[in-house]
Amino acid sequence: MAALAEIFEERVRVDCAAPIARARPVATASLLAVSDVISLAAGGCLGFISWSFVNPGVTATPYFVLWPALFVFPLVYASMGLYPAAGLGTVEELRRTVLSTTVVYLAASASIFMLKDVGVYSRGVFVFSWLCSTVLVPLSRALVRWRCAARSWWGVPVVILGAGETGRLLCSRLLEQPSLGLKPVAFLDDHGAQEPHAGVVVSGPLSEAPAISASLRVRHALVAMPGAERQELISVLEEMGAVFPHLIVIPDLFGMASLWVFPRDLGGVLGLEIRQNLLLPVNRWLKRGLDLTLSLLFGVLSLPVLALAVVWIKRVSPGPAFYAQQRQGEAGCPIRVLKLRTMFPDAEMRLLEYLDADPDARDEWGRYLKLKNDPRILPGIGHFLRRTSLDELPQFWNVLRGEMSLVGPRPFPEYHLGKFGGKFRELRCRVTPGITGLWQVSARSNGDLKVQEALDSYYIRNWSLWLDLHILARTLRAVFSRQGAY
Repeated sequence: MAALAEIFEERVRVDCAAPIARARPVATASLLAVSDVISLAAGGCLGFISWSFVNPGVTATPYFVLWPALFVFPLVYASMGLYPAAGLGTVEELRRTVLSTTVVYLAASASIFMLKDVGVYSRGVFVFSWLCSTVLVPLSRALVRWRCAARSWWGVPVVILGAGETGRLLCSRLLEQPSLGLKPVAFLDDHGAQEPHAGVVVSGPLSEAPAISASLRVRHALVAMPGAERQELISVLEEMGAVFPHLIVIPDLFGMASLWVFPRDLGGVLGLEIRQNLLLPVNRWLKRGLDLTLSLLFGVLSLPVLALAVVWIKRVSPGPAFYAQQRQGEAGCPIRVLKLRTMFPDAEMRLLEYLDADPDARDEWGRYLKLKNDPRILPGIGHFLRRTSLDELPQFWNVLRGEMSLVGPRPFPEYHLGKFGGKFRELRCRVTPGITGLWQVSARSNGDLKVQEALDSYYIRNWSLWLDLHILARTLRAVFSRQGAY
């Protein structure tokens, strides 16, 4: 077997145009574990310091004896599959991290209570430390991924079984999203040699699986064979299950909800339960509660910025500083969306004249319904507000009125909606439109109509409170980086 593995590895290296990614799961997991311990220690210190402002009499000495608890967290994280967290996705990783951190803090609090040391410790320190840790741990993990995900050693190597359309689309998705941590190293397919895809070669038939597993130390395989007969697929799963400890079957269901799908044993028959989270009343109440809390907080904090923007707008261009446009809300009901005015009063006439004079601009408008060099934008203040998205600040009032949510598909004007198909427009009407959304933080102005439809559809079908929190965190990064905004 060793000789066969060496021959196989050499052949793959010769056939493959790009070098095989030497992903190292141990290095990835170790880096994440170190990051977690540092973040937890920082969270504990920050929690103590924060509470000491509230209760100056609290002392730090009793908490130093709790340092061994720092190493309990990685054990619980490991039991939740957070090392190396390959293939989890950022939203599911966020959910597991917060829940695991909460469980350990609750267990520590219960242990202290059982040992009757409750009088020595402050509940405020534990609460503040827990809050800081639930923020710092996911943040540090995101920073580690941002710096390391594109490196060849990050993640785990994975073989794709099946080199057809589904397998190649899957390979493209994994290469486009290295943060998932699954690095394709080869295809295996019984239907003859095929061309490499994105530098990943079809290295032979499925019978080569033991050799590639041994030579490249691959423990993960993705079965992308939607056209296989039932008995053939079962046979492949049985054989490959003895080779790869982690075997993931990819059904040909692209576009379906993917975050909240759960397996169900229906008397020996595999079923997939798809939870429609936004149809559950408790989830809608949670989303509304988050909207009200954060809108009130950020709305008050934004008042000085709004005041400065109003003065600047009126100095540049006569007329009102605020602008309201009728757009489509939930269930197709019309709403008036508020914005700071960033355009000249005669914006539509300026746009028509510009498009008539410039064919390239007309093509750009037809594809994106936006222009990088938009003649309607006010000089200085208009570009600043749009690039920082601060022109959306008045929409906190729409959120408080219940017409919009903090996160959701953007409420487009009618001319924009008219570019989409009827089924997608119907899907959008099921949810409350948002100030920010998955499209804005992923592609911003660089996404064309197909990207907008794909990302908004994904959000609606996969909604959860965790996904909203993930998008809100990414919104801050997108605003500060100003990438893709104009």
